Amino acid sequence: MKSEYDLEKMKSRPNPHASQLKKQVTIRMGENVILYIKKMEVKTGVPYQSLINLYLQDCVSQKREIDLSWNKKM
Repeated sequence: MKSEYDLEKMKSRPNPHASQLKKQVTIRMGENVILYIKKMEVKTGVPYQSLINLYLQDCVSQKREIDLSWNKKM
């Protein structure tokens, strides 16, 4: 390895993984949901935001659809 590099001569290139990066969003959730996920964080050692992302990613990969039939008024 060189002891010094001339960064001015380096060519930049786009990150091929940039489209796969996570995007920050703001979401409102019930306090009971947040407490539940944070308890799971302590139990698993996985940060709660990662747990939420993992669960939603699983929903995407399994092509789960939301069933809101329990929410319909009779």
